[in-house]
Amino acid sequence: MTKISAHILRRCHVNAPLAQLQAGLLDTFIHHGLQPEIGLEWNELATFPREDCVRISTVLRERGLACTLHAPFFDLAPGAGDPGIRAASLAKLGLAFDLLPVFRPRAVVCHLGYDDKQHRGRQEEWLRNSLATWRDLVGRAARLSIPVHFENTYEYGPEHHQRFLTELGLDNAGFCLDVGHALAFGRQPLDEWLTALHPWLRQLHLHDNDGTWDDHRAIGTGRVDFALLGRELLRYGLRPLVTLEPHSEQDLWGSLAALARPEYSGLLPDDPAVTVSPSLDVMGACAWCR
Repeated sequence: MTKISAHILRRCHVNAPLAQLQAGLLDTFIHHGLQPEIGLEWNELATFPREDCVRISTVLRERGLACTLHAPFFDLAPGAGDPGIRAASLAKLGLAFDLLPVFRPRAVVCHLGYDDKQHRGRQEEWLRNSLATWRDLVGRAARLSIPVHFENTYEYGPEHHQRFLTELGLDNAGFCLDVGHALAFGRQPLDEWLTALHPWLRQLHLHDNDGTWDDHRAIGTGRVDFALLGRELLRYGLRPLVTLEPHSEQDLWGSLAALARPEYSGLLPDDPAVTVSPSLDVMGACAWCR
């Protein structure tokens, strides 16, 4: 394994499911100085003890490691036309937002859930329902000075995020560009995503694939045009947060090694003077915690 400079590690986050952090992955992150983007998914939000969340947050803070959060998205439909499905989606998202005072993340990443195969014929209804779902959640984060970044997944192009963020009109709402999703699922070139959404671009999810599936490989091992991405970031004067999303340890170290090379250096934000916010947690503040 190549030794990675702390100068690189301080400037990015790495995806880490909450349950895996609890099961021992936290020790690995601490050992290597990795900053997690903590994934909140499946039934963890209903069963994970709050005191364990506080413990993880405390350990990270004591080591000077910041975090971001990734809100749940599997099986959720925040823009659903069915009020019951939308209410269930909002309830699960609300459990994730209940943890914002515990972790005090640099940002929380969310998914709009737009899928052209489902929503093309009722885009106005989808937008109206999405705004109703997200407005209060983003407002909750704003009261804690925490940004909310909406990530692209199955969207073919940038227009749905562009319109949603315009209509939402909240300063702490931004865009998270997942370059792997844009290649595997999108139908528009990467520069068109950046042209449309650069006013809101606050975060990047970096991984690679060959364009046929979302493989989450190491940077530089597929067809994502990272050189173009670097040029566009320079063009717009942007230094967004960066999260690496490998699906194997080999791809993690491959991506970190790539970021240490000069041709990828423009993808990372400036080296932060890390100050990790204290937790605002009050034990027992949420009904689901125990």
